[in-house]
Amino acid sequence: MADESSQKSHAIFIPYPLQGHVIPSVNLAIKLASKGFTITFINTHAVHHQTAKAHPDIGSDIFAKVRESGLDIRYATVSDGLPVEFDRSLNHDQFMASLLHEFSAHVDEVVGRIVGSGEKVHCLIVDTFFVWSSKIAKKFGLLYVSYWTEPALVFTLYYHLDLLRENGHFGQQECREDTIKYIPGVEAVEPRDMMSYLQDTDTTSVCHQIIFNAFQDAKNADFVLCNTVQDLELGTISALHAKVPFYAIGPIFPPAFTKSNVATSLWSESDCSQWLDKKPHGSVLYASFGSYAHVKKSELIEIAKGLALSKVSFLWVLRPDIVSSDDTDPLPVGFKEEVKDRSMIIPWCCQNAVLAHPATGGFLTHCGWNSVLESIWCGVPLLCFPLLTDQFTNRKLVVDDWKMGINLSNKRPITKEEVSDNVNCLMSWKSGDEYRVKVKEVRKSLENALAPNGSSGTNLDLFIKQLKAKCQIKPISQ
Repeated sequence: MADESSQKSHAIFIPYPLQGHVIPSVNLAIKLASKGFTITFINTHAVHHQTAKAHPDIGSDIFAKVRESGLDIRYATVSDGLPVEFDRSLNHDQFMASLLHEFSAHVDEVVGRIVGSGEKVHCLIVDTFFVWSSKIAKKFGLLYVSYWTEPALVFTLYYHLDLLRENGHFGQQECREDTIKYIPGVEAVEPRDMMSYLQDTDTTSVCHQIIFNAFQDAKNADFVLCNTVQDLELGTISALHAKVPFYAIGPIFPPAFTKSNVATSLWSESDCSQWLDKKPHGSVLYASFGSYAHVKKSELIEIAKGLALSKVSFLWVLRPDIVSSDDTDPLPVGFKEEVKDRSMIIPWCCQNAVLAHPATGGFLTHCGWNSVLESIWCGVPLLCFPLLTDQFTNRKLVVDDWKMGINLSNKRPITKEEVSDNVNCLMSWKSGDEYRVKVKEVRKSLENALAPNGSSGTNLDLFIKQLKAKCQIKPISQ
């Protein structure tokens, strides 16, 4: 039997069961496996069920193909506490309550089974939003690695909730509205640019309970890995590093950017390539509001009318539940007919392939962090319409700090005229050029981070070295 101290590092990896968290988790699992880790990746039954419905050929194991290439990634699924067919989109709070109260018992059981099988496991890599991570890691004698799939700015605002509360910017009936200038490493942030949960006056919701508990727990992490780039958030990361071992290792993309060997999409993807191939370079606006948040019907109608008014060609991803699972056709009457010569409207697509296509010239986005990183990588400027959670803070980075996009609207309620004007501002060769130049500059930071000896690779190697030292794992001799 091999000496225990010269084994491969074995991590149990548990992503948060939402599309925007599963994707960067799968990508990090592949990255770590390519660095010699054994990974046991645990999805929920519901996420696997929806993925398998969208990709009928994957069977019971989303990692079967990557294992053929020699990577040691095992796969298991576990209940999130709700029936598989339960509508988690329509019953969001019930879903979140189940993750808060029920899920940990199922995780405890599966981790116990893996550890109890005699398999040597060294660490638990868990999405930061879980509230039980340090407890389960401690119970089974594992190191706790917290994986943060959003920018460092968002992490530090949650991490310093106590400061925001003490200073009256959070958790009061009447919160202060002046600029926040006391968060370590953050020069200034406006209250309206904080995450939606920090702008709420009612802080008793299930999501607030998750955030409060998760960030208390994150203070016990042995390491925090973050899907961001050091150069883009240097001050924030440096200040965080003084309090927690925080490593910027992003952007974490699939090895082949436009095609992944692992199915992660929760909906069946439409192929848009033939339609895009017929469009002039940079002429198409790609519009998608992500996999999770909902859009008010009144706002969706104004956006649709604004797109019609703009005369721009567009590819619009409209999830069947974008307004609600109960309203599957929320577009204005006659809209599809009016725009049919210059539009493609689909339920879902491979976003990376669309953004990388030469015809795509702009991205109307909810500002989810994966979307922001993917758009930067493809050099596509953004038209920002944040809806929920970190998206308001991501918008600040995109528009105010990095200046590589504009707001879809500067006031609510939005109007079709403002939508049309801003679509044309971004897509026109003249007025949109400054944003195209800026997004390419920011892309350079991503390229540098991913280059040999770049910050993200260096940080990941440092994390692996320190993890092995803590576990006393000696490198396997080749």
